[in-house]
Amino acid sequence: MPNKTEETNAVKQVRHQPARLDDVDRKLLGLLSADSAQSYAELGERLHLSAPAVHDRVKRLKRDGVIRATVAKIDGCKVGRTLLAFVLVNTKNVVSTKRLLTLNNLPEIEEMHTVAGDSGVMLKVRVRETEGLEELLGKIQDIEGVDGTRSYIVLSTFVERGPDPAL
Repeated sequence: MPNKTEETNAVKQVRHQPARLDDVDRKLLGLLSADSAQSYAELGERLHLSAPAVHDRVKRLKRDGVIRATVAKIDGCKVGRTLLAFVLVNTKNVVSTKRLLTLNNLPEIEEMHTVAGDSGVMLKVRVRETEGLEELLGKIQDIEGVDGTRSYIVLSTFVERGPDPAL
C-alpha cells in the first residue's frame, strides 16, 4: 500500500512558471512548432547558428520543460475517429473532480482541464461515432460525485494550434 506522500496517479497538477527565453529561443520554438522534423543544420541556417548550438538550445528547452514532447499531429478523421466533442462535466466538489482522473488513460480523452464557471471539468474527446460518445459519457457519469455532463459536438475545425512562442 502506498504511503500518503507517494505519487499514485500519473496525472499531476503543475503550477507553471515562465521560462527565460530570448528572441532566438522564441524563433527556434516557432520553427519547431511549424515542422519539428527539421534537422539541426536546417534550423541553424535559418537562425544563423551552428547545428551544435541549435542542439544545445533544444536540449536546454527540453530540460526546462518548454518543449514537452516531439510528436506527430494525427488527423483524427483519417484514423477513424471522426466525432470530436467537448464535454463539460459537473462535479459536486474537488474530490469528485479528482475522481475523473481515473479516466485519464482512455484513448478517447485527448485533453482534460479543470475550468471556472458552471462546470468543474472540460474534456476534449474524439470517438468513432455517436455510440462511442454515449459509451464514454456513461463511464463519466458512473463516477461518484458527477452530477451530469453537457456535450458539444464539433462540426468543423477552422483553427487548432498551440501557443505562439513569439508572444
